[in-house]
Amino acid sequence: MKITKKMKTWAALDTDKIYTVADAVEALREYASKKFDETLEIAVRLGIDVTKADQNIRLMLSLPHGTGKKVRVAVVTEDKAEEAKKAGADVIGGEELIDKIAGGFLEFDRVIASPDMMPKMSKVARVLGPKGLMPNPKLGTVTNNIADGVKTAKAGQVELRAEKKGIVHAGVGKMSFATEKLAENAAAIVDALKKAKPASSKGQYILGISVSTTQGPGLRVSA
Repeated sequence: MKITKKMKTWAALDTDKIYTVADAVEALREYASKKFDETLEIAVRLGIDVTKADQNIRLMLSLPHGTGKKVRVAVVTEDKAEEAKKAGADVIGGEELIDKIAGGFLEFDRVIASPDMMPKMSKVARVLGPKGLMPNPKLGTVTNNIADGVKTAKAGQVELRAEKKGIVHAGVGKMSFATEKLAENAAAIVDALKKAKPASSKGQYILGISVSTTQGPGLRVSA
């Protein structure tokens, strides 16, 4: 990897140290972009085997202070379009929206569907599934209460999903947030993952945690 001029400025950071989240945030602020409001991101490595169905972790979490990110919500429904509109959904439609998605339309960050539309959603499962966008009852994205679903999604939910090697990545919040708020958001993510520990996972569960800014270095933090 080519070492950029910006990367050279990171040399002053102690990357061997294990920080508190608050201390890591303060250390990273000096290196955050002045051109845009970067996101603080967290990566948690878990002692799980994602090839085993009973050790897959996937859940939605509403952060105490939101994410600071504007979330574009698409709602697939026939009968609850007005409810979705009043709740602030960005894209609303029934079968015509499904066809549009099948054709490549993906201008949204979350998809919520009413239960009656799920049989028809199979048409776009291969499009939405790999992107983690397929509505799922366990995640609250298949619901008859469309209004609550939209409002919750826009209020600052994050999806916690174990990827390869058991690593969970999530946005904690914007660097413009107060350090205390970022630390509380990060703590909520770690606590949620601890509570979601699979019964079949043996040995050490939290193997490591690091935080970084969108374009900045990563620092290890304590659990």
